[in-house]
Amino acid sequence: MAFIDLRQFNMGHTLVIPRAHCHDIRDLEPESGAALMATVSRVTKAVAAAFPNQGISLWSSIGPAAFQEVPHLHIHVHPRLDDDQLLRIYPHAPRLPSRQELEALAVTLRRHL
Repeated sequence: MAFIDLRQFNMGHTLVIPRAHCHDIRDLEPESGAALMATVSRVTKAVAAAFPNQGISLWSSIGPAAFQEVPHLHIHVHPRLDDDQLLRIYPHAPRLPSRQELEALAVTLRRHL
């Protein structure tokens, strides 16, 4: 299901959530995940058509370090305006690992899939 967020940094900020409780995306069953993403896609198209934007951000936070405020999975669909400074991702330029380091990270990830 989807509903307008109580907080509107840019008008049209909408939340999409699964009806069944799950704390975050790690608890989501594949079938529910597919339905959730289909709804996110549909809502994103509607938000883009209905509200002023130069782009859209989608996000979901997991845990305190990521500023998760509500213990129920929710995807933010947030209209973006040029230079709005919302969700500035990196406080400084990120490190660019070597190809070898990137490959080692991929190996580690594959072991957990």
